[in-house]
Order: sequence, then structure tokens, then C-alpha cells
Amino acid sequence: MTVALCVKAAGRGVETPLEAPRSPISEAGWHARMSSRFAGKGACARCFSGFPTSGFGRRPTGRSGRRRGEISTTSQQAGEPAFGIGDVIARVSQVAFGKPLVTNVLRGHVAEAIIALALEPEWTWCSADYAGWDFERADGLRLEVKQSAAMQSWSTGKPSKAIFDVAARTGYWEAGTEWIAMAGRPAHLYVFAHHGIYGDDADHRDPSQWQFYVTAARDLPDAKQIGLSSITRLTSPVPVAALADKVRVTALQMGAQRA
Repeated sequence: MTVALCVKAAGRGVETPLEAPRSPISEAGWHARMSSRFAGKGACARCFSGFPTSGFGRRPTGRSGRRRGEISTTSQQAGEPAFGIGDVIARVSQVAFGKPLVTNVLRGHVAEAIIALALEPEWTWCSADYAGWDFERADGLRLEVKQSAAMQSWSTGKPSKAIFDVAARTGYWEAGTEWIAMAGRPAHLYVFAHHGIYGDDADHRDPSQWQFYVTAARDLPDAKQIGLSSITRLTSPVPVAALADKVRVTALQMGAQRA
């Protein structure tokens, strides 16, 4: 019987020592991953002002017209726009992710992108419209990500309280088309991502500013929501460099308890 891991955007008992943390996520890798995830396949979109772009997202030069399958910013026919798909991707990405504070609607993409960079290739990022979980592993484990941030993109006057949705569902969509009726939480693991910095240096796009709480779904209380104080009684936070090891250890503990 397989189990699943869930993360969206914390174990119980004595913590198991983690292995040596992985190397930090490079800025260039995060930049390209986020732009690609948000805007689809194509050039990286210069969406982070402080990150190197290595030329991605720049307007192509020395070309005229368009060939099938290529991004073009010029036209051979009068009346067609002098910009193309690449320009639209760059503009949308700049508006969405070009500032340190990302709006609630899009911040989940940021948290999941950071987690994907930390967990891949062991885990596959599979979140989509109507998806029942966000990541899955080859052995059937599912993981869902929940995220919250203390500082919002609008003025709040004080840090926002971290509250996460953990309500059980009546079922889930398989491949986005087939409804599977199954009461409970479809993911086996949860990753609660919290950005706790409140001040001028807060930057939701910075992986080092996030803390991650990993827990088995079965350890969560029978409630619709859970606060950060309750999560800290279940598990301890880890930085992004130790996230993959923490997820791996938590999954192993789940298997040992089932044996």
C-alpha cells in the first residue's frame, strides 16, 4: 500500500537527526524555474530585479519575421504587433514577481517553486487546477504545500497571523478530469511554508527567508485550519537547505510506524 506526501503554500516525538544539508539553491536556477513555471515554456523573463538573467528574456535581435515554433518580436506583415510571446511573458512575470512582496494569489507559486528546486528530482511538481496535492514521488507518496507570510503586498500595520487550511476533503480529481470520492486528506505529507520576516528586507522570492514545517497528514488535528503555534508542537522548522532531508526522514518514519 502506497502513501502520499502533501505540501502547500510539520512529525511528533523526538526529531531524527538530518543528513548534511544540500547546497543552497542558486539564484539563477530559481529565476529560470519560477519564470518557466508561471509563464509556460519559453525564455526566462527578467522577473527578479536582483537576480542575474544570463540574457534570458531579452528582446531577440537580428531577426525579421517568424518561423513556426519560434518566439518573434517583429513582423513581416503590416498591422501585426511588433512584439511577441517572449515580450508578453517578460512583462507578465515582471509585474507578478518583479517586486519583493508577492500578492497572496501568486505567492503559492513562489513557495512551490522553492520547494520544487529543493526536492527535485526525487519529487515531481504536479500541482495544477483542481489538483488534490502538489508533489508526488515515484512510490506513490503525495505531498501538499501550504504557505503564509507575515508581510503582505499591501499595508497591514502589523505581521499577519499564519493560518493554514488543512480541512479534509470529500474527494479529489484524478488527472484533472475524473472525480474520486474519498473522504479525508488525499496527501500523505504536508509542508507548511512560512515567510516570517516583517520589515524592509522582506523578500518572498528569497529561499533563505522561508522556514518549512514537515508533518505527516495523519498527525494533523481533526480541524479545518491550523495555526503556526499548533504546528510547532508537531514538528520543528528547517531552512530550505535541509528541507529535502526532512521530507525524506518524515516519510521513512511514516513507513516505520505502518510496519
